[in-house]
Amino acid sequence: MESSVTQKAPSDLQEHIARLTERGLVTRIDRSIDKDSELHPVARWQFQGGLREEDRRAFLFTNVVGARGERYDIPVLVGGLGASPEIYAVGLGVRVDEIGDLWVKAMANPIAPVLVDTAPCHEVVQTGKELVAERGGLASLPVPISTPGFDSAPYLTATLCVTKDPENGIQNMGTYRAALKANDRLGVRMASRLGGAGGYLHWQKYKKLGKPLPCAIVVGCAPAVLFTGPQKLPIDLDEMNVAGGLIGKAVKTVRCKTIDLLVPADSEIVIEGLIDTDLLEPEGPFGESHGHVALEDFNMSMQVTAITRKRKPVFLSIISQVTPSESSVLKKVAYEPMFLEHLRHALGIRGIKRVVMHEPLTNLRKVIFLQFERGTPQTEVWRGMQGAATLQAQCGKLVIAVSEDISPDNADAIFWSLAYRSNFMEDVHIAPYRSSGHGPKSGRPAVEGTLMIDATLKHNMPPLALPTEEFMTRAKKIWEELKLPHLSPQAPWHGYQLGDWDEEWTEFANAAVAGNWRESGKSTFERRHGNLIPETPVRSVESSKKN
Repeated sequence: MESSVTQKAPSDLQEHIARLTERGLVTRIDRSIDKDSELHPVARWQFQGGLREEDRRAFLFTNVVGARGERYDIPVLVGGLGASPEIYAVGLGVRVDEIGDLWVKAMANPIAPVLVDTAPCHEVVQTGKELVAERGGLASLPVPISTPGFDSAPYLTATLCVTKDPENGIQNMGTYRAALKANDRLGVRMASRLGGAGGYLHWQKYKKLGKPLPCAIVVGCAPAVLFTGPQKLPIDLDEMNVAGGLIGKAVKTVRCKTIDLLVPADSEIVIEGLIDTDLLEPEGPFGESHGHVALEDFNMSMQVTAITRKRKPVFLSIISQVTPSESSVLKKVAYEPMFLEHLRHALGIRGIKRVVMHEPLTNLRKVIFLQFERGTPQTEVWRGMQGAATLQAQCGKLVIAVSEDISPDNADAIFWSLAYRSNFMEDVHIAPYRSSGHGPKSGRPAVEGTLMIDATLKHNMPPLALPTEEFMTRAKKIWEELKLPHLSPQAPWHGYQLGDWDEEWTEFANAAVAGNWRESGKSTFERRHGNLIPETPVRSVESSKKN
């Protein structure tokens, strides 16, 4: 479905919400909703309930409470960035079919930000003792639990984590999860995968210097700025410049109050702090976008030095975990045209028509379909598949090429094409030694092949990353009481265990939904460990101590 948006990109999140509201793309929930056990499950139903993509909406929760009776005067927006491609397009001020071209132009024509002295994001400032007060600091924010029943704490998910290279001064903005540990402490996961996320590379450099890593976590700003975080842009390409290219003008930035970093001046909320480069803290479990719960790893510990915000901000959260999700839409609408651009122009592949990344459950990265014009030379077909499999280390474990009469969105048509158009003695190639990429660590090899299909469960795995049945059932009842669109649940619609789980994590999850995540944070703080890299599995360290 194409959007008819033709105006410039919104300059901040609240302007974006106003535009979505005008277009009927916001569902406002004014009844009391518990952020710890109800908020994400309610919003999750539009992905697990069989709704068509064009029927999905942003949810604005205006009456948010906590498990311990807390009441928050900050509304929470979920689905406001990418519940559907149309919502994403509104955030850029373009039609859906223009998204890919805009990204290509923005990367080719970045616009540097401008620095201002005063900013809306500094209207309210918390520092010092205000951060550790009973309802101060992070506890003053309505941070939801994403996967109640499995997650160990409320998590910041719709983040832009701003860090700076200490050598060349170039900032990086990445979308990384952050767990609430104390009113003034977060557990942050910056991916240490092949090549490393930008923030993780900066952490390594600060570690060598023997200094903590300054980090500013932006929660809510102009969508065009937020969209740069998940896109895996080149490490030394300042995302703020690309955001300027997307918007068509320089992004206004302001210097943080307690650290030397620049953030969007129109941010809703900014959390400033210092990340320890010596000691790592247990973080997780947390439902991940690869469809399983990420188990407890040692990750970064961030001491909060300030929280700044607008006087009347909106708190932003995204639906991730099992795909389809808001997280996968955010990637899909930009990844597909960027892959197509790479194949057509960087590699000069003839006959390529479409790139489609499979979304349900597989989370885009693993399965890619390429559609070619009829009569395309087989050499071009193979070049295209190899190009798609190697553009990004985590993308393209399985690549399937089809002719233009086969819709890559139709699994039945793809199976038909495989059954009658492929000679598996000649038309199948297995390329060895690719990184195993994004996925659960249970039984995961260091390397794997580019194509082989065996979808059976071979060993114990972490739980399916959806809220457990208890919370999804409760949320479904709320959904029906609100007379929201009819649900047609599609299995799996709730999380369940698959063998790899410790009862201690059940205690974390139970504490989280009861609002007692600080107690879990106290426990993990005592278990901090040095001489490790982020994402070291906790069990591999603590089990060796026990033995």
